[in-house]
Amino acid sequence: MDIVGFLKSQFICHLLICYIFIVSGLIINFIQLFTLVLWPINKQLFRRINCRLAYCISSQMVMLLEWWSGTNCTLYTDPESYKKYGKENAIVILNHNFEIDFLCGWNFCERFGVLGSSKVLAKKELSYMPVIGWMWYFLEIVFCKRKWDEDRKTVMQKLLNLRDYPENFWFLIHCEGTRFTEQKHQISMQVAEAKGLPKLKYHLLPRTKGFAVTVQCLRNVVSAVYDSTLNFRNNENPTLLGVLNGKKYHADLYVRRIPLEEVPEDEQECSNWLHKLYQEKDSFQEEYYRTGTYPAVPVVPPRRPWTLLNWLFWALLLLYPLFKLLINMINSGSSLTLASFAFVIVIASVGVRWMIAVTEINKGSTYGNNDNKQKQK
Repeated sequence: MDIVGFLKSQFICHLLICYIFIVSGLIINFIQLFTLVLWPINKQLFRRINCRLAYCISSQMVMLLEWWSGTNCTLYTDPESYKKYGKENAIVILNHNFEIDFLCGWNFCERFGVLGSSKVLAKKELSYMPVIGWMWYFLEIVFCKRKWDEDRKTVMQKLLNLRDYPENFWFLIHCEGTRFTEQKHQISMQVAEAKGLPKLKYHLLPRTKGFAVTVQCLRNVVSAVYDSTLNFRNNENPTLLGVLNGKKYHADLYVRRIPLEEVPEDEQECSNWLHKLYQEKDSFQEEYYRTGTYPAVPVVPPRRPWTLLNWLFWALLLLYPLFKLLINMINSGSSLTLASFAFVIVIASVGVRWMIAVTEINKGSTYGNNDNKQKQK
C-alpha cells in the first residue's frame, strides 16, 4: 500500500473509532439523563446503573490501549497487597508526566474491576465536555475550579457524598495538579526553594490541601492509599494519537499500598507526609531510570474481555446504519446530500483532533506556569 493509501486508511479508522465512541457516548449520556428520576426514589440503584453506563464509555478508551494498540502494562507491587486490589476502596496517587497516564490509570482500574465506579478530582471545565464530562457528572465526579477558597466547601460536600457509595471505588488523584513540563518544574522548584522544601527532580511539588481534604472526608471509608508511579520503557513518549494509530507501548507501574491509618489526620502533618511521599517517588523514579525496574515483584494482571466485547457491541450496533446511510447517499447522486455528508466528516475530524489536543502536554493546562499562580495549595 502506498503512503497516500495508508494515510487514507488510517484516517478512516480514526473516524470510525471516534464515531463509535462519540455516538455511543451521547446515547449513554441520554440514557443517564433519564436515570435522574431514580435519584429521589432509590439513590443506590441510580449509582449502580450509572456505574455500568459509565463503564460502557470509559472501557472503550481502555480497549484502545489494551486491544487496539496492544500496550503492555507490567505492575510492580507487593504480592500481599495485590490480593486486596479491587476488593477495597482506595485513594490512588498518580504521577502526571505522560499524555496517557490517565488512560493507564483507567487500565489499572479495569484489571481489578473498578473502572465503572472509579472517581477523579477533575477541573470544572471538563464537566462541560460531551461524553466523558457528562458521564462524570452522573458518576458524581468531584469537580473543582482550582481556586481553593471557592473549591473547599464544594469539594468537601462532594467527597462526603461518596461515604455511602454502594460499589467499591478508587479515587484517582494527580496531586501535582498539572502535567509535568520543564517550565512548570522550574517554577515549582522556585516555590520549593522559597518555602524551604526539598527539591524534586522528576515531579512537581504536590498540592497538599486537596489531598488532605480527600483523606479527611473519606477516612473510615477508604482502606488505603495506592502510591502509583508510572514509566515507559526505552524512553517511549506515549501519546493518545499514538494509541489511536495502534502504536504499542510498554508501561511499568509501581504501586505501594499504604494503609490509611498511616496517613496523619492533622492537615499540616498530612501535608508533610505527602511531601515526604513525593521525595520517595522521586527516588523510585531515579532508580527506574538507572536500572529500568522497580523494587517490587513484577506481575501482569490478566486482561479481561469486557472492554473488547463492549466495543464490538457498539460497533455492530452503529456501523451498519452508517454504512447503509452512506450507500443511500451515493446512490442518490445528490450533490447537496454528498456535500452535507462531507461537511459532517470535516466537523468530525476537527472534533476528534480537538479531543486529542486536550491530552497533549504542549497544549495542556497552563496551571502552574504563571507567576501569579506560583503559590502552592
